[in-house]
Amino acid sequence: MNARQPSTLLTVRLRGAGGEPVSFRGTIGSHGLAWLPPNAIATDESSLATTLVLPDGTARRVVLSEAQPGMLAIAIAGRAPGSRGRAALVAQVRHMFGLDDDLAPFFARLRDDPELAFACDGTGRLLRSATAFEDVVRTICTTNCAWSATERMIAALVAHLGTPAAVSRTPRARSVETPAWEGRAFPTAAQIARADDAFFKDIVRAGYRGQYLRAIARAVVAGEVDLEAWRAASRDEISDDDLAARLDALPGCGPYAVAHIMMLFGRCSRLVLDSWTRPRYAQLVGKKIVADRTIERRFARYGEHAGRAFWLALWKSRHLREDRRV
Repeated sequence: MNARQPSTLLTVRLRGAGGEPVSFRGTIGSHGLAWLPPNAIATDESSLATTLVLPDGTARRVVLSEAQPGMLAIAIAGRAPGSRGRAALVAQVRHMFGLDDDLAPFFARLRDDPELAFACDGTGRLLRSATAFEDVVRTICTTNCAWSATERMIAALVAHLGTPAAVSRTPRARSVETPAWEGRAFPTAAQIARADDAFFKDIVRAGYRGQYLRAIARAVVAGEVDLEAWRAASRDEISDDDLAARLDALPGCGPYAVAHIMMLFGRCSRLVLDSWTRPRYAQLVGKKIVADRTIERRFARYGEHAGRAFWLALWKSRHLREDRRV
């Protein structure tokens, strides 16, 4: 964000609902999707720039950082938004960091687990998207493809469909080309629903996923599917099994996608088991193959947080690296 551009600074305390600490760097670097557009994480992971949509439909470029220990700073580029806009941005950032979740009981269990006790400093939250729809789309774009394909698809969606922010560019060295997606928000369901088959085939090159993305977007626009309500619901309102069944009924969502979306929704009772996590865990425990039931037994003690504990085990070495770079 250019220092010569006017900006508004808001702050949010980095504490969970149970009073537990929240690691800023541990959260923004918690999984691969965090690096996808419209997010841009600083090389040293000291800040996260992204573009968010306000209630009036306009978008703002923001930079999130830990300005002082325990305080998350939200720098908003351009003209200061009104009180409603500021409240909306704070609410979105709080959601992205899962600040309304109570993970104190989870951290209490971690203290008795020598392999995972490192996370008691506040590591363990997974960075979420600003909307449930975005988390669903991102996940579907990771299915049955190389990571480079996921990056390409998400970048194309943001660059061609996302709402541009009024002040959008982040200063870069002259030799560094500004990506076309920078300064644009992730597209809404309505924006994706309006795109035609040719766009998904020729621009996004989404393959079979294109029809799934359009179908979900149209269902959301028509009010047939309310992803935001599903994400906001408590376990008393929608059980994990019920949520899994609803997600499984969405086009393009199999067991992996269901578990992954649930994790991003804050429902971590299921383990994300796929072609990366299985061999990664086997490598960590010094074996060639580990059966799913063996992995599930290892993390069963964490109950509704089993998937979160599994993810921490997979990412432990990265969280403990001093330079915290990819």
